[in-house]
Amino acid sequence: MSRHHSFGTQVRLDRLNLRGDGKLMIVPLDHSVADGPITPGRPLDSLVGELTEAGVDAIVLHKGTARHVRPSRFTTTSLIVHLSASTAHAPDPDAKYMVADVEAALRLSADAVSVHVNMGSREEARQIADLAWVAEACDRWNVPLLAMMYARGPAIENGADPALVTHSATLAADLGADIVKITYPGSPQNLAEVVRACPIPVVVAGGASTGGREQVLDLASVAMRSGTAGLAVGRNIFHAAHPGEIAREITDRIHGRATAAA
Repeated sequence: MSRHHSFGTQVRLDRLNLRGDGKLMIVPLDHSVADGPITPGRPLDSLVGELTEAGVDAIVLHKGTARHVRPSRFTTTSLIVHLSASTAHAPDPDAKYMVADVEAALRLSADAVSVHVNMGSREEARQIADLAWVAEACDRWNVPLLAMMYARGPAIENGADPALVTHSATLAADLGADIVKITYPGSPQNLAEVVRACPIPVVVAGGASTGGREQVLDLASVAMRSGTAGLAVGRNIFHAAHPGEIAREITDRIHGRATAAA
């Protein structure tokens, strides 16, 4: 987060970087548009409360969902408003499309916005154009942009291929993103190479729900040793029996308050 930014963008980046170490633990909770409710039988506000008490740095929500969370939750945790979506029931679930804009996020006092791009999808052209359009709006309104970049599509055999992950990360930087979220490229060495190739901070996606605490904690340790800015973990937190506890453990590991055995 060291490159030059406008005053307004830097203020918002500093809110994201409240601890001052340049490290981030982000919890995406935007999955409900794609897959349905993520907290059935429980108010989302309650989950967000657990996560903010656990000290996570930022939470990703869609604009409508954010209105059902108490604003006081975001006094020490940043709000990132997600601008793109698709459902699992669409003919092409990889075809993300815009469902909000930067101005809508600002009306919610968001600290940043995020956009999902599936490089290699049938609708890649529109998604890349949308990312560039959002980046331009972010420059105009001084809002940081998190690009969630994945290699997914009919010709993609392995979305974790290091070359594809590197390409997706640098694509985000090329089009003006401030932070990029990527798939783990298979090894610490590959991840370190992605970080070296990408001029903006890299956060690693937590991936599909594993049901295992140690696996995601090990990923956090690997990510930090490889020079990333941190993790973005959704399913492995909100599917956990005690989301606040696992969120705190991951956050502590990212911010150097806990270490794993070598």
